[in-house]
Amino acid sequence: MANGLNPQRPDKLSLIVFSQCSARVHYALVMASATAAISTPVTIFFTMEAAKALGKPDENGAYPWQAMPAEGYSNGGEMNAAFIKKGVADFETLLSACAELGVKFMVCEMGLKAIDMTRSDLRDDINIETGGVVTFMDDASNNGSMVFI
Repeated sequence: MANGLNPQRPDKLSLIVFSQCSARVHYALVMASATAAISTPVTIFFTMEAAKALGKPDENGAYPWQAMPAEGYSNGGEMNAAFIKKGVADFETLLSACAELGVKFMVCEMGLKAIDMTRSDLRDDINIETGGVVTFMDDASNNGSMVFI
């Protein structure tokens, strides 16, 4: 299936987000939103520590992604604040854009168990499917690209 002006590009992007680094999760959202914006389907599979990026806020409104480490910053919250000052899309804006553009969010059931999280610990404001590696692989396309972050 050809998309846009480049008939050679993959017909789907499947991202595996494994890193606990907020900067890497942020860039996965950049890739997903840009790809979805050119009408290419995207699935992001969060596993292990990266699943915390989709956690609900605490009683003070702080999201778990804000406490995640970030290369060059003390944490994801500091990185996000710096990005906002520089006019770079912030985490919540990218997450919302991905949801609005139809990006499929999937969280690994095994990964959740490994980090002592449950489905109820995940955000309610975006559609998040739970599944395993088999579910993710079945969702992928033989003419698509798979990227590990």
